[in-house]
Amino acid sequence: MAATANSQIISSNTENSFVKALAESSTLKSIPTEFTFSNDYRCSNPNSLPTVDFSLLISPDPDQRSKTLHELAGACEQWGFFILVNHGIPESVLKGAISASLEYFDLPAEEKRRYEAKSPSDPIKSGSGSVINTNNHRIHLWRDYVKSYVHPQFHCPDQPTHLRDIIYEFSEKSRKVARTLLQGIGESLGLEKGYIDEALKLDTCFQLYAANYYPPCPQPDQAIGIPPHTDYGLLTFLIHNGVAGLQIQHNGEWFDTNSPPNSILVNTADHLEIFSNGRYKSVKHRAVVNTEATRISVVLSNGAAPDAVVGPARELVERDGRAFHHSMKFIDYVETMSSNLRMGKTCLDCIKIQDE
Repeated sequence: MAATANSQIISSNTENSFVKALAESSTLKSIPTEFTFSNDYRCSNPNSLPTVDFSLLISPDPDQRSKTLHELAGACEQWGFFILVNHGIPESVLKGAISASLEYFDLPAEEKRRYEAKSPSDPIKSGSGSVINTNNHRIHLWRDYVKSYVHPQFHCPDQPTHLRDIIYEFSEKSRKVARTLLQGIGESLGLEKGYIDEALKLDTCFQLYAANYYPPCPQPDQAIGIPPHTDYGLLTFLIHNGVAGLQIQHNGEWFDTNSPPNSILVNTADHLEIFSNGRYKSVKHRAVVNTEATRISVVLSNGAAPDAVVGPARELVERDGRAFHHSMKFIDYVETMSSNLRMGKTCLDCIKIQDE
């Protein structure tokens, strides 16, 4: 069974508690029943994700830049994930974002409860989270999180005090990198210069900061950090503390990911699949847990402007003879996806145009 008598007692308070406190309980020997998740951890041997060298993308050497554009396009089309190196964001900023986020999770529960989500549109949210499976059962996730909108308006928890400064700097520098990548992606799609900036209103782009805390779990094969999902947005940036846990689905199989220190793991998200008319894929990924070490990841989701209506690029629709997704205002998509706790059909599935 997933729960012992001790964990049953602990589970009675999980609705109002954080997973960190539960995991640190000296009486916890197995997970409470509400965390039980039917899990298949079997993975193929780790593959090497494609690597994109950002310094070559901005190189004045046309041959180097052309080669890197080709590699970027291949990574987006074939994998939906790539490792970004030489991106120019200082290592101190990356480490600072991890460290300050970890300090947030060490705050008293009362402080973190100030940001319990009451609405999908809340600019700051904190909690542990749950999903509803296909059998209509609520499953709690083995992770705590904090999220905040950081652009076009900047929001951040008050504590720890230096979190605001480090996340502001990280988000600002990341937006510049993301915009350069998106301009390169527009070029790789054969779109005219400036089209992607104008169509997606990148001057006022949406950006979300999220930190995820996955404590050690006594039964990692029966729990889940985050179940299989895709991300809203254009490009998601992820950094972590060096503990493995992210798994990616590629060609129908799951495999573990590894990204070297000071690199950024980037994935093409739902709105890039929509905008590219299906050329670049938003692929499923999940976060698994372990018995030994705490994993923390820091994510920046980079999207279109909140009021931008995102649909397939006009020129790509003309080339393909049809659109493969309906258009939708970006912030409406975000809030719809944020309020959908059900596993199964994704928001991206819902706006696909079915073949006649």
